[in-house]
Amino acid sequence: MPKGFGALTGVPRRLCHQNLSFLRDRHLHRMLELAGHELRLGLPGPEDGVAVWGASPTAWRGEAIAARRGVPLIRIEDAFLRSVHLGRQSGEAPLGLLVDPVGVHFDSSRPSRIEEILQSPDLYNSNLLDQAKRLTDCLISAGLSKYNNFDMDLPAPAPGYVLVVDQTVGDASIHRSGASKATFRDMLALARRDHPERRVVIRTHPESGAGLRPGHFGSGDAGGRVSLLTAPVSPHRLLAGAAQVFTVSSQMGFEAILHGHSPRVFGQPFYAGWGLSQDEQPIPRRTRMLTREELFAGAMLLAPLWYDPCRDRLCGVEEVIHQLQAEVRAWREDRHGHVAAGMRLWKRGRLQAVFGGTKPLLFRDAPAAADRRASRSGRGLLLWAGKEPEAFAPKARCLRVEDGFLRSRGLGAELVPPLSLVTDDLGIYYDPTRPSRLETLMATPLTDGQRHRAAALIDRLQTDGLTKYNLPGAVPSLPPGHRILVPGQVEDDASIRQGAGEVRTNLDLLQAVRAANPGAVILYKPHPDVEAGLRPGVIDASGLADLVLAQADTAALLAEVQEVWTMTSLTGFEALLRGVSVTCLGAPFYAGWGLTRDLGPIPDRRTARPDLVQLVHAALIAYPRYWDPVSHRPCPVEVALDRLAAGDIPHPGRMNRLLSKLQGRLAGYAHLWR
Repeated sequence: MPKGFGALTGVPRRLCHQNLSFLRDRHLHRMLELAGHELRLGLPGPEDGVAVWGASPTAWRGEAIAARRGVPLIRIEDAFLRSVHLGRQSGEAPLGLLVDPVGVHFDSSRPSRIEEILQSPDLYNSNLLDQAKRLTDCLISAGLSKYNNFDMDLPAPAPGYVLVVDQTVGDASIHRSGASKATFRDMLALARRDHPERRVVIRTHPESGAGLRPGHFGSGDAGGRVSLLTAPVSPHRLLAGAAQVFTVSSQMGFEAILHGHSPRVFGQPFYAGWGLSQDEQPIPRRTRMLTREELFAGAMLLAPLWYDPCRDRLCGVEEVIHQLQAEVRAWREDRHGHVAAGMRLWKRGRLQAVFGGTKPLLFRDAPAAADRRASRSGRGLLLWAGKEPEAFAPKARCLRVEDGFLRSRGLGAELVPPLSLVTDDLGIYYDPTRPSRLETLMATPLTDGQRHRAAALIDRLQTDGLTKYNLPGAVPSLPPGHRILVPGQVEDDASIRQGAGEVRTNLDLLQAVRAANPGAVILYKPHPDVEAGLRPGVIDASGLADLVLAQADTAALLAEVQEVWTMTSLTGFEALLRGVSVTCLGAPFYAGWGLTRDLGPIPDRRTARPDLVQLVHAALIAYPRYWDPVSHRPCPVEVALDRLAAGDIPHPGRMNRLLSKLQGRLAGYAHLWR
């Protein structure tokens, strides 16, 4: 954790306030409580402080009381990563706070806590600055800003424009930074004068675009080479295409610096005066020359109080980036709503929780009927991948859904709900006959930050011994020799129907492994669903396997073998994570990339050569969506790992267990209907 994590130096333990909104804000109370502070309504004692919200219209009451009683005044503001939606629009709680006993970051008339941090020699810390560089790249690659309900499908204007950033009229960050309405007029005039050959794009504030508060520019300011951009285009996409950035005091000026710009700044925001911007109003007391990494470290690592809403604890900005990424992805994929088809009744509650957070899912049994309903209503189609009819061509935008690769503590066939689900707009990971979104992700190069995260994930999986189902079980004493693990599979599974080669049954697989390795110690592990009597695939392995491992822990077993031979089992992927050699007789998603020995039919399109870290990032971070059953919100993979490792996951009720038993009995009679 960065130095200063969770510590609010100079802030009294008890903070008094005279604000009804503070009284109702349980989230604010909780964050301060975790930092060791009590927020209470009333007048302060001699050891207390007074809390106010920034420079809000009601802050004067707290300011007067603090001055009269001679106690510290503490100003609280949102940090620079806040939420998916605008706070005024949604009431969504912030993921970070700036708690400032010195001033407030947007008021240049006096120092603030951020300013003191940026002036401090503590910034000269190589570990801190390495972290700042990595997390700057993470923030940009994730496309996150203070508010994140912009539309990633909207393109930015053609590159090469001058970007002029508007703000809302009357905002405290304007007049407190030495600017006024006239400053915006001057800024636009200078942008046009100094760049006579370039297009000028005025970007309206998100609150203006939502109709909440007016901005300084309107349609009357557009014309000729000046355009007014009111559409919710990603700020990072705008900054990437800008030749120059003009701002008064907007946070986009800070983000412009992170993108490598030297923005022209007409007010006196916290990021001005450090040699990283062209300042129209210099700030004499800011004497240090900072790097981009030092600015990020002060503003994002050291100054804020960050909160992890899933694990209900204070955290660093890295955890907030991951959490916000998960929430933003869920909103972007689900904001238009879905009509869901092919979803079994017992799955619908979890699917509603995962995909129905913005608009409740509409369920239909038949894919064709669901597609018609979706295309008429402007919703998307959510289709369970195994239920897709042959040659089905949906008219609505379609996401195919399947369980993820870190699923649960317990079997899907026992109706244990998943913590992760994958969505695929191209195909589905287990079907090599057509491209999938996972294949695209695996061929996509990673940033340093993404590589760091995936490498840490591999370490965590190895340390905690986590797999797809995380079932308990011991590993018996194994015979000496060169051990090959052969994982059994459910023989009617879609991954075998779509991805197996000539070897398509568990018995054929064992025979092929024994024929190719006559002197090896062959260990056969039946699939847990088959062992439980829930799915077909039971075989007699005598004479082929040296040992049949019933109910053995997969992770512990992989530590004891030298090879895995499989058709398409996920155990092959879990073996790669642990450095075990894998031979594939089919074409699972992890085969054909140079990481496995492939004896089956591999699609010609798999020509990229990702390393293990790239494979893990694609399969466990970028492809799935995770949902936390404790906090009931989208979450990153790291939260899912915590739940799987600790086992603090709500278990399915008695009805699910009864349905599971009934499903097992019906599976035993399946051959009668074939």
